Amino acid sequence: MIRTRFAPSPTGYLHIGGVRTALFSWAYARKNNGVFVLRIEDTDLERSTPESVKAILDGMHWVGLDYDEGPFYQTHRFDRYKEVIQQLLASGHAYHCYCSKDELEAMRAEQEARGDKPRYDRRWRPEAGKTLPAIPEGVQPVVRFKTPLAGAVAWDDAVKGRIEISNEELDDLIIARPDGSPTYNFCVVVDDWDMQITHVIRGDDHVNNTPRQINILQALNAPLPVYGHLPMILNEDGQKMSKRRDAVSVVDYADKGILPEALLNYLARLGWGHGDDEFFSMEQFVEWFSLEAVSPSASRFNHEKFMWLNAQHIKAADNGRLAELIAPRLAAANVDTASGPAIGDVLALVKERVQDLNALALEVDYFYKKREAAAADVEKHLAGDAVERMGRFADRLAALEAWTAESIHELFKPFCADEGIKMGQLGMPLRVLVCGTTQTPSVDAVLALIGKDEVLRRIRG
Repeated sequence: MIRTRFAPSPTGYLHIGGVRTALFSWAYARKNNGVFVLRIEDTDLERSTPESVKAILDGMHWVGLDYDEGPFYQTHRFDRYKEVIQQLLASGHAYHCYCSKDELEAMRAEQEARGDKPRYDRRWRPEAGKTLPAIPEGVQPVVRFKTPLAGAVAWDDAVKGRIEISNEELDDLIIARPDGSPTYNFCVVVDDWDMQITHVIRGDDHVNNTPRQINILQALNAPLPVYGHLPMILNEDGQKMSKRRDAVSVVDYADKGILPEALLNYLARLGWGHGDDEFFSMEQFVEWFSLEAVSPSASRFNHEKFMWLNAQHIKAADNGRLAELIAPRLAAANVDTASGPAIGDVLALVKERVQDLNALALEVDYFYKKREAAAADVEKHLAGDAVERMGRFADRLAALEAWTAESIHELFKPFCADEGIKMGQLGMPLRVLVCGTTQTPSVDAVLALIGKDEVLRRIRG
C-alpha cells in the first residue's frame, strides 16, 4: 500500500512551501487509495515550541488536508531511536567519536588553510589495523554513522530523475549527540522505516540529506522508499520566498481573506499542471495528479493570478458558507445583518465584484448601514441642487407599489428626462446618499435589496 508523510518541524509557522509539500503527498496517497501520515519532527528541543505545533495542526485543518495517521512526535520515540543506534553500533555501522569542539574547530581551520573541503577526518573511525587514540577522561562521545568510503548513492528521483552522489562527498554523520539525543537525519530514517513510508515527497532542499539517509537504511537492511523532491517556490522577483518580504504563512493568507481551496488550487499549479486547467477542485486535482507531471524547475508565485483564482472560488462558493466566513469581519465592523436584507441575497449580488473575503465584507456592509461618504464624493456628486433633486426622486420611489429592481429601474429614464439630466447624474448621487460610496452593483438592484423604508430614510436624511 502507498504510504506518504508530511513531516514539518515545529520551529515556526506553517508556510506555503510546506503546504504545497503536504498537498502533493496527500494527493498522491488519495490518488492511490493509500495512507497519508502526519509526523511532527520536534527533535530540535531548543527551537520547537507548542505554539508552532498548534500552528501546524491549525494550518492543516484550515486548508483541509486530512491525515489518516498521526500526528506522531519524534520526542515520543527516543527509546526507539536509541535502540536502533545500539543496533548500528553492534553491527559495526556506527562508532563513538570523542573529538572535542576545540579539536573539530582546529581540524576545520587546518583544512580550510590547505584549501580542502572542511570535514571530520574520521580519526575515531575503527578500521582494520588502525590504532585509535586513547579515550579522554570526562568526554561524552557522539555516535557517528560509518559512511561507506567508496562507491556512490544513486536513486531515481520521482521528480528530478536519476541522481547520483559519491560517498566521498559525504561525512561520517553524527547520529547521536553527547547527551544521547538523536539527530534529525537519523530520526527521519527510523521513522520512515517504522512507519512503512513508501514515497518520501519533500522539498528539494532535502536532496543532500537523501544519500545520507539511504546509506543508513541500507545499513539497517531496511527497504528504500521512492524519493521525489519538489522544486522551491520563488517570489515574483525570482527570490526564495521569505517571511520578511512575502506573505508565506497560512495564517497570513487566512487573515487576507483567501479561501483555503483557492490556496490549494494555486499551490497545485506551482510545479504541476494538467493541460491549461487553472480552476479546479481538490477532487479533480486528486484524479489528475501524478508525480511524473511535477516539474523539476522552481516556480514563481504570481500574486495577480493567485488573486484571480481566489475570486473564482469566491464566485463558486455557497453563499451560506461565505456568510459564515465573513461574519467575524462584519461583527468587527459593528455590522448587524439580522435587521436588513437576507445576507444570501446580498452575497449573490456582490460576490462577483471581489477577490478576497475582506473586500467581500466591505461590499456587504452598506446594505445594513450607510457608510460615511468620502468628502470628495460628496463634493462631486451632491453639490448644487443634487440633494433637492434626490428628494424629488425619493418622492417617486415612495409612490411605488411594488418594490423591485425592475419597478425602480422603470423610474430612471422618465425622471432623468423630466430633470434634464443624464443617468450618471442620478445614479451617482443615489449611491452616495444611500450607500456612502460610488462603487456598487446596479443601483436598482441595490435599492431593491436595502428596502423601501430604509432607502427613503437614507435619502431624506
